[in-house]
Amino acid sequence: MRTKVKYAVIYRHRNEYAVSVMCKFFEVSRSGYYDFVSRIGKAERDAELAKKIQECQDRTDKTYGYRRVWKWLKDKNIERNPKTVLRVMKKYGLLSEIRRRRKWINLGQQVHKYKNLLNRQFRTDRPNTKWVTDISYVHTKEGVLYLSIIRDLYDNSIVAYKTASRQTVNLVLDTIRLAMKKEKKRVDEMMASLAIGDSVLTSSGFYGVIIDMTDDTVIVEFGSNKNCRIPMQKAAIVQVEKPEA
Repeated sequence: MRTKVKYAVIYRHRNEYAVSVMCKFFEVSRSGYYDFVSRIGKAERDAELAKKIQECQDRTDKTYGYRRVWKWLKDKNIERNPKTVLRVMKKYGLLSEIRRRRKWINLGQQVHKYKNLLNRQFRTDRPNTKWVTDISYVHTKEGVLYLSIIRDLYDNSIVAYKTASRQTVNLVLDTIRLAMKKEKKRVDEMMASLAIGDSVLTSSGFYGVIIDMTDDTVIVEFGSNKNCRIPMQKAAIVQVEKPEA
């Protein structure tokens, strides 16, 4: 029987028989046995540390070297020697991946060329006519968090926002879908609450007061001229202000 196998048998039955008796029976040294036990504990500790390092690398897209991983662990109150972190990262294949710079090739013509719709005209007199989007990132203890927002240039209000641990096209698309969903909900609630006497802003940019309404249409009086009363679809109303009680 090999020595390592003897040590394994002693370790398995350590709670049933005295270690010294088993070492004498198998003709192995106690110091050798305890060295074997320390290596078992080391392997378990390495596996536990590797799991935490894997979590760090997953959150950072495997861009952290061992020094930044060590700092990340320290922020989570996991104290380890930097050399131990490096050793475990090598052992479990968790080293950072070096990304080479892309070589950009000028093809002479863009595949997708979109019109500059805003043309630096960042002002608007009506809500929901000009939306802009942007992505920024925030450093947190758990890694980089990407924030995608859609802002209405009418009043600089945030229409919708989404966060993710990676910067992808889906992050932008999800933000747009959320904005459309929230806007539809807002419009539905606004249409349901329309009442005679409400002050409204139309999609043409005019302000008026509702003086009559049916299921789909409203009659709006513009200004103080009672002859300027125009029927229109409810869908033409973009903003509503209730009269003061």
